[in-house]
Amino acid sequence: MIEAPHYSPAGDRRDASFALPEAYFDGTVNEPVLHQAVKVYLNNQRQGTHKTKTRSFVSGGNQKPWKQKGTGRARQGSTRAPHWRGGGIVFGPQPRDYRTDIPRKVKQLARRSALNARAREGALHVVERIALRAPKTSELAALITALGLAGRKTLILTAGHNLTAWLSGRNLPSVDVMAYQEASAYDIIWSDAVVVEEGAFTGVMPEPLEPEPETGGEAAGESARTTTRGTPASARAGTKKTAKSAAKKAAKKAAKKTARKTARPAAKKAAKQSAARPAKRPSPRKKKGDK
Repeated sequence: MIEAPHYSPAGDRRDASFALPEAYFDGTVNEPVLHQAVKVYLNNQRQGTHKTKTRSFVSGGNQKPWKQKGTGRARQGSTRAPHWRGGGIVFGPQPRDYRTDIPRKVKQLARRSALNARAREGALHVVERIALRAPKTSELAALITALGLAGRKTLILTAGHNLTAWLSGRNLPSVDVMAYQEASAYDIIWSDAVVVEEGAFTGVMPEPLEPEPETGGEAAGESARTTTRGTPASARAGTKKTAKSAAKKAAKKAAKKTARKTARPAAKKAAKQSAARPAKRPSPRKKKGDK
């Protein structure tokens, strides 16, 4: 049975160690599988957008630099040939997809090997829970210092998605926070120490902590922004905007109505005038024999 040091939420070490589950921590480390998983992970991070220009992509070189015979120099057909300075590249890197894949069970075996390696080294620490009421980097940094991991690359694995812990640790360059089930073999090997929340092993999700109450200054500022009737200033600004937009729409509708009223009589008058005029008869076509 492999044991790991057990800590309280404040970072105080418990007297008894935490017994890691035997079904997962059996102490075996499969290095070839671990190497394969890390290599596949790094390959999948590559963009593959590298590209060099062959002689057909280099601009210029369409004209023969000198005539074929009579100069005493070697014959040349283009200044963009590979042996010329500024010419094309032969067999250079071209855009390609580096993505590779391995079976799911191989990934799981590599992840288990990485955790066992950290546990055998004594670099696996179990915390009862990560108790952060609000995203505060200073509190998470204080916890890492209390665990004796300051200045080391630390991977914190939480029981489920903990947004507060992730926001608290994203500004620490040597700390990475993620859920326990999302950690890969590369993430575990990258870190010098792994801190795991106890609920990740036991399967019991910790209850979320209540957020801190608002301070008096924020409450006073909010009350100062309200009017005598209790309406916030932002709400009053919104009502003014809606009133202005409604007035503009009403003015546009009125202008359209007046335009329609003036246009109808003019159209009727034009129709009457065109009906009163006699229709012009088409002139008869002349035949070829008529002069």
